[in-house]
Formats: sequence, structure tokens, C-alpha cells
Amino acid sequence: MIRIDKFLCDSLGLSRSEAKKAVSSGKVLINDVKVLRPEAKLSEDSDRVVFDGVPVVYERFVYYMLNKPAGVVSANTDSRDRTCIDLLKDEKKKDLSCVGRLDKDTTGLMIITNDGALVHALTAPSKDIFKDYLVSIPKPLTEEQIDSLENGVDINDKMPTKPAFVKIPDDTFASDRDFDRGGDTARIVLSISEGRFHQVKRMLIAVGSKVIDLKRMSIGGLKLDGSLKPGEYRRLTEGEVELLRSISRQS
Repeated sequence: MIRIDKFLCDSLGLSRSEAKKAVSSGKVLINDVKVLRPEAKLSEDSDRVVFDGVPVVYERFVYYMLNKPAGVVSANTDSRDRTCIDLLKDEKKKDLSCVGRLDKDTTGLMIITNDGALVHALTAPSKDIFKDYLVSIPKPLTEEQIDSLENGVDINDKMPTKPAFVKIPDDTFASDRDFDRGGDTARIVLSISEGRFHQVKRMLIAVGSKVIDLKRMSIGGLKLDGSLKPGEYRRLTEGEVELLRSISRQS
């Protein structure tokens, strides 16, 4: 059972005061009966709620996949720049958070949700969840540089980076038209299980290379939807949400 004002807050993104006002003004029906008390309770699974003439379906948690464009920050709020949350048009934004961080000039996969437990589980350092980054670099890496990245490198932190994986981009990555649109460059896919500050950029610098362009392509087994243009988003499917949950349960 759940209070009607809490139901409206979770489902519509209303503040608690807005929900209470809506109820007390007679805008809410439960099973076709007008309710005037914000503390009135209902079953979110079986009772029918109508708000201002429109049926309301209860959603405690929402999950979005965003193709983050350059110039947008991975923060809930920011006084100077647009945030990933700002890009979610016509969506309830209450309590939404980004899963991890991407640099302002880094593009690609960003998961956004109000499921705090999942956010914590996916970003916990102990989980070792790998993320794939498509990296544009000035020239192909040598075997020695690749070995260094895969064994862990010193980026002037207390500890070297954990072992990574370096791959040659497959056809899906190679056909990405929104990535590195100019210049004579090489590409790699770098898979890392950490999220240190500017980590990919610092790792490439540590082996004598540098990042020209950077795009996150996957988190665990969840890949960026290739149909999403920069700045576009969609809700995750039930299967994708379950995939994230299964990833978060890794020990």
C-alpha cells in the first residue's frame, strides 16, 4: 500500500506539496471515487487512479538510455552548462541521476535513472563492470603500448590502473558517423572497469599517445543504440533493465 500523494509524486514527478494540493482540490479519483486526503492509501498494483481526468500508471523507477553529445555535463544540475538531465524533454525529472560520469567533451552511452540502488551498484568500484570506449588516436598503437594498457599503467594516482583490454573496432564501431568526423587518425576500443578522473585520456598519455575523440559505447553488456543521434534518448526495454540488474549483482 502507498499514500496517494506519494503515488502522484512517483508517477508524475510532482513535489509533495503539489501532490497534496491536487488531492485536496478534488482532482484525484481512486477507483472512480474522489479522494480529498493526501494520506489516503491505495494498492499501486490493483487500484485505478485518475488525475485531472487522465489515468495514471504507477512507475516507481524509470530508466533511460541517452546518446550524450559533446558540451553537455554528466550532472543532475549545473548553473552554467546543459546537463544530461536537461536533455530529457517532457519526462519527469525528479530524483534522476546519471550512472557514472563522462567528461564534457566525451560522447556516447549514458544511463539515467531514479533507481538509486542500481546507480550505486553499477558504479561501485568493487563490481569491476567493464565499459567500452571508442577512442580516436593520432596513430596505431605499438604492441608495447597495448601491453602496457592491458597490464595497467601509472597515471599518477596512488595505484596503477587495473588491467584493460584493447581491441580493434568492429564494423559497428567503424561505421559510427557521429564519431571523429575529420582527420587522419587510428581507432581502438578500450575496455576498462574503473571510472577515475579523465582515466582514458590519462592512460593514453601514459603510453605516449593521446585521445583525439572519445565515445562510450557500452556498459557491461548493454550497448548504445545505434539509432540514437547525439542528444536523443529512449526508455530502456524490460530486457535491458534486467541486464543492468544482473550486471549489478556481480560480486
